[in-house]
Amino acid sequence: MSDAQKLKEHLWKKMSDGPFVMVGLEGQHAEPLTVQLDKDQVDTLLFFVGRDNRLVAGGRAMAQFVSKGQDFFACLSGTISIDNDPALIDKLWSKPVEAWFPGGRNDPNLTLIRFDINEAELWESDMSLTGKLKMIFGGKIDPAEEGSHAKVDSTAV
Repeated sequence: MSDAQKLKEHLWKKMSDGPFVMVGLEGQHAEPLTVQLDKDQVDTLLFFVGRDNRLVAGGRAMAQFVSKGQDFFACLSGTISIDNDPALIDKLWSKPVEAWFPGGRNDPNLTLIRFDINEAELWESDMSLTGKLKMIFGGKIDPAEEGSHAKVDSTAV
């Protein structure tokens, strides 16, 4: 399995374990959001937001992800648009989402946005034991000991 393939698999696993990302439209500050993952939608992140959220305007965007263990990092570029498909809202609905939208699935403030990923850069710090020891004692770390990195056009596995 290639490094890129392994990293793509790890992205989705790590993101489902800790689904918090920073998302921002091009030229604007990013904000923290909880991603809703739908395994049927390749290269797509989904978010429930209020209709007054600045991301609802849509357009080119960036998202950054750091795993819970701080051993996996992703920078994703793509496009944000509204996707208020009732079937998709039903599929993704959960108690944590309902806590933000007390009116339920029909809350007038509810908006589902989608982030369609165009490109991604992924890093995993799976440093070898030798590399970790060198780092502790100030030795030179060889590229083979520092982890994995890939630029990909699709995050599909």
